[in-house]
Parts: sequence; structure tokens; C-alpha cells
Amino acid sequence: MHELSICAALLRRVEALAASKAGRVSAVRVTAGPLSGVEPDLLAQAFRVARTGTRASTAELIIERAPVRIRCLRCRHETETAANALTCPACGGERTQLLSGDELLLTGIDLLEAGPGADASAPRSCPPGS
Repeated sequence: MHELSICAALLRRVEALAASKAGRVSAVRVTAGPLSGVEPDLLAQAFRVARTGTRASTAELIIERAPVRIRCLRCRHETETAANALTCPACGGERTQLLSGDELLLTGIDLLEAGPGADASAPRSCPPGS
């Protein structure tokens, strides 16, 4: 199950962000496309195992599913489509460019602040780049 190694890498990033900003993590948010090679149910299972002993030990994994979007290289039509239907619905062209649907992104973490006077029950959201 490669989802476990993906969760380990994800949690390394979460730990680094949480260490500089908070005591604990209440939620981890990811976006996963159907062509990412990750099975969302297996990712959630692996997360429950991998989070043990981390600042995210009680965190919820929130998975947003990204749509598959393509652009036809012949007629330039853009559309959302099924993962196994990558031909252009407008002109029937088979040469399409994948615009989204293969991503697996850490999109945010919800933090519970630690320290004197902090309200540990009030989560705050933190985008991964901040």
C-alpha cells in the first residue's frame, strides 16, 4: 500500500508547519484527483496509522476530490470529463491535454494553538505555504 508512504511524507510536511505555528493539528486537508494513483479510502486508512505519535495524532484527514479536466488540442474546447474518457466531446479529437485530475496536494491544515492564554478549542486554518 503506497498510501502509507504518501501519508508519511504528508505528515513530515504537516509536522514542520505545526512545529513553527502550533501545538497540535486538528485537520489535514488534501485534494486528490482520480488520476493521482491514490485511492482515497486507502489514504484515509493509512493516515489513521501514520498519524500516531505526531502532532496530528487525533487529526481528521479531509480529502477533496478534484475533477478531471481536459483541453482539446484540435478545437481548444475545455471540459470536465470522466477519468477514462479523455477524448473531446465537442469534436471527437483524441489529442487532449490534461489540465487537472492527476494531482495530490496538501491544501491546508487546521491548527490548535498551544501556549499560555491560547484557546486550544479554537482551530485556525493554515495554508501549507505560510
